[in-house]
Amino acid sequence: MYQLYEFLRGPGAWIAFIVFFLGLAVRAAFLLGLSKERDKVLYNHFDWSWAWRSIFHWLLPLGSVSLRQQPIFGLVFWVFHVCLLAVPLFLSAHNLLWDEAFGVSLPSLPDKVADYATLAVIASVAFLFIRRLVRAEVRILSSAWDYLLLLLVLAPFLTGYLAYHQMGPYDLMLNLHIFSGELMLILVPFTKLGHLMLFFFTRAFIGSEMGARREIEGRQGARTW
Repeated sequence: MYQLYEFLRGPGAWIAFIVFFLGLAVRAAFLLGLSKERDKVLYNHFDWSWAWRSIFHWLLPLGSVSLRQQPIFGLVFWVFHVCLLAVPLFLSAHNLLWDEAFGVSLPSLPDKVADYATLAVIASVAFLFIRRLVRAEVRILSSAWDYLLLLLVLAPFLTGYLAYHQMGPYDLMLNLHIFSGELMLILVPFTKLGHLMLFFFTRAFIGSEMGARREIEGRQGARTW
């Protein structure tokens, strides 16, 4: 068990981070090249002002019309993504590892806040999972892989919570926590989890398409949210 822990903390972590960053970079370069080949018209009216406006409003809780039309989902959606990013980046235990490995660390969340944020992620995943099952318009678009991805996102938070609170076999929970987190990093560039990066491309495109292009064509620019 200890040898597995050392592998996950060492070579396993390096493999996960290399695949994560390199995979996202390659995917971004590929999509940019593809867009220049197939969507050349986009670059004729691309406008950073409209692009950032669209991105900004989608980063706000209930900042878009579509999310305001379903406020419960919109708030859960926002809390889920904020906590999903905040806990791994600002957990004090993780910052100790960043400092040990790279000599740098980020500001740390109080352990109690991180605990509540972890529970928020767990509750949000349960909500999103059930929503896919009971809402017909969402269920019809969901595949088995979509449910599996939700469980994969849940795994590092649930096992981390159990390990921190000494629930169940500690060594097993800790190794599962590290392994599931690294597996999620590896899968990000190749799955829908890639919207971590693709979100910004999509919103920038839609912002320019619905705003700047309409202004160029002489029509009133459309709100991008």
